[in-house]
Amino acid sequence: MANFSLEDVKALRERLGTGMVDTKNALVEADGDIEKAVEILRLKGAKGNAKRADRSTSEGLIQVIESATAVTMFELACETDFVSKNEKFIALAEKVAQALADSGAETVDAALAVPAGSGTVGSLIEDEAAIIGEKVELRRLVRLAGDKFEVYLHRTSKDLPPQIGVVVAYTGDDAETARSIAQHISFADPQYLTRDEVPEADVENERRIVEQISREEGKPEAALPKIVEGRLGAFFKQVALLEQDYARDNKLSIQTVLKDAGLGITAFARFKVGA
Repeated sequence: MANFSLEDVKALRERLGTGMVDTKNALVEADGDIEKAVEILRLKGAKGNAKRADRSTSEGLIQVIESATAVTMFELACETDFVSKNEKFIALAEKVAQALADSGAETVDAALAVPAGSGTVGSLIEDEAAIIGEKVELRRLVRLAGDKFEVYLHRTSKDLPPQIGVVVAYTGDDAETARSIAQHISFADPQYLTRDEVPEADVENERRIVEQISREEGKPEAALPKIVEGRLGAFFKQVALLEQDYARDNKLSIQTVLKDAGLGITAFARFKVGA
């Protein structure tokens, strides 16, 4: 008879979040040695991680870490919404955030190499994924530097953690308007701050498409340049923040709202889980 009690099984399950059968079998194999059972369960989980490597991760959460001079936002991804709202997954995101808080990491690779506990953020995620039983990955990360920030986290469902995150670095003193701009970004999903930032190749491709559409619609040749420029303006409204109509008042552009509030946007980032 293995030298362990039901209390040992319960304690180990609470510690790792593993199933009853797996926990009991590990303790049997370890002859009641708790730490050896932990190692057995982690190795079993690691093998599971390898099998799950090719699985897709379309669920998860967005987490933000704020400091006086920078804000870091990351997406921690998993396979199912069931896990995304699991306490252990949410606690893992907190552990990752704590490890990254003062790291200055600006890329996923740099973040995964940051020390965390007795290992790194990467090994922490791998270990927790083994326990959770799903593929878990740090999918993306951005770090914005500045003096003033506004953060907006949006829950697409009340029983899920934040699924959309927006960080805005700005100058000026109107924090309320800056927050409304962050909320606008969460809804409108601009990819660039200004039209000048849109890659020229993308602009030319859009120009070619709208010109072809205009010709096929039978628009007069002499009017094509003006029509094409008008349709390009609509394209810029889709992708460039300053060109967009303000979500709270579509008679105003974001550029006008910022000017009236005495604000300047220096940078922004928007993440949506799975997108």
